[in-house]
Amino acid sequence: MSGDPIFSEEQLEAARVLFAGQASFMMGAVKMDGLPEADMPEVCFAGRSNVGKSSLINALVGHKKLARASNEPGRTREINFFDLAGKIRLVDLPGYGFARVSRQAANKFQDLGRQYLRGRPNLKRVYLLIDARHGLKEVDKEALDALDVSAVSYQIVLTKADKIKPAEAAALVVKTQTQIAKRPAAFPRVLATSAEKGDGLPELRAEIQAVCEV
Repeated sequence: MSGDPIFSEEQLEAARVLFAGQASFMMGAVKMDGLPEADMPEVCFAGRSNVGKSSLINALVGHKKLARASNEPGRTREINFFDLAGKIRLVDLPGYGFARVSRQAANKFQDLGRQYLRGRPNLKRVYLLIDARHGLKEVDKEALDALDVSAVSYQIVLTKADKIKPAEAAALVVKTQTQIAKRPAAFPRVLATSAEKGDGLPELRAEIQAVCEV
């Protein structure tokens, strides 16, 4: 689904081995001074509420219950940290949009995510998840604007690509790449993935390993 091969078989295998290592939940942070030490490469996953962040993290590491998924949008209200083989941290940010909480509470945990993005020196890349059934929405474009202003490198990952036809997924990849072409902090490659079917996950694992240089 993600187009021509972008990694060698050796790179894909090395990433598979890395992500087959021990993965564990570290902690959930509710404020910046509660974050773990910035002593390990981190990549974080951001996106609208219910876009499938937890499901994607679980699929990447092969654990069904590492990250807690919920059918209730906006449930994740902490920054959740996961340790991967003592080499990389995977970070799950609170979702944006459609949170079933008060506006004050929503602003509080979404502000926490923004503070993390601006002030985390060991953050290597943000993976911005977009539901393949809907493509980029206005609320997503606001997130892109914020990332561009913060000069935080980000890459778009289309989730739930198995819910649309392969040709539609391929066309959406091209369309999305065109939409972000002039954005200064956007990594130009867009990946289409399915946590349920496993599509695109080998390439995403390889992207993460490459950007973290482990």
